Amino acid sequence: MRKKIALIGGGQIGQILAMLAAQRELGDVVLLDIPPLENPVKGKALDLMEMAPHGNYDASITGTSDYKDIAGADVVIVTAGKPREAGMTREDLLAVNIKIITDVANGVKANAPNAFCIIVTNPLDAMVYVFQKVTGFPKSRVAGMAGALDTARWRAFIAMELGVSVVDVAGTVLGGHGPDMVPLPRLTTVGGVPLADIVSKETIEKLATRTREAGTEIVKLFGKGSAFFSPAWSAITMAEAYLKDKKRVIPCAALCEGEYGVRNLFIGVPCVIGARGVEKILEIKLTDDEKAMLAKTVAGVTKTVAETKM
Repeated sequence: MRKKIALIGGGQIGQILAMLAAQRELGDVVLLDIPPLENPVKGKALDLMEMAPHGNYDASITGTSDYKDIAGADVVIVTAGKPREAGMTREDLLAVNIKIITDVANGVKANAPNAFCIIVTNPLDAMVYVFQKVTGFPKSRVAGMAGALDTARWRAFIAMELGVSVVDVAGTVLGGHGPDMVPLPRLTTVGGVPLADIVSKETIEKLATRTREAGTEIVKLFGKGSAFFSPAWSAITMAEAYLKDKKRVIPCAALCEGEYGVRNLFIGVPCVIGARGVEKILEIKLTDDEKAMLAKTVAGVTKTVAETKM
């Protein structure tokens, strides 16, 4: 029997998630959105089915507004929520998206209680916290996509700067999904060569700053809306690691209970993702400067989470 993937939110990210899941034949896909958008997601699902003969994939793709249709889903990816627009901070999104995520969490809890859940909605660190609190799901089955995306952006910007293959750039980004995230140049390599041996401190800081502001850069270019290709692929990477028990080490927003000195917060950390979900958080020995930067991002996440009043 094929696996089942439920995508909650049928906007830009949701429709790309549906295409990627089908192309990679991860399972059958259910694309869900609120009732006024039921016909559009049904149309997107039908369009993707009509693409299948050229895409050479076998998957059932359906659209719906009824949570009963996600029953028994193995993976749930949540993108539902108001997107960030130019001039809008993630905190501006908090109140409206808390209500949306609460409704989604209740729908998932009632119909897909055993799913591995990946949250994409912003402000991500708070939304994944709210989702887990409402569902009561174990920490191994709820994660935020942020670290995977932040690390992808860090690697991409380094490859672009150096004119090398992104495949040969390895690195990680810790912390919250926002301007205080913590890229780790000290542990970043290009083809095994330390980044610091290749570029200047000034270039490294420029790349780190661009990574921290990557989401805002795209929002400004779009004028309305936010990134969709890169978040979608980041979430699919996590889903595939779970469905295929790949034991991938992927930075993601996981619930820390003492790791890195953090408790009861979802923070971007390197995680092993396999058939049991977030199977392990890997702890990195940080320098004093890195610890200070992580403390700053933790303080920011703590403030945002406190504002959820949950």
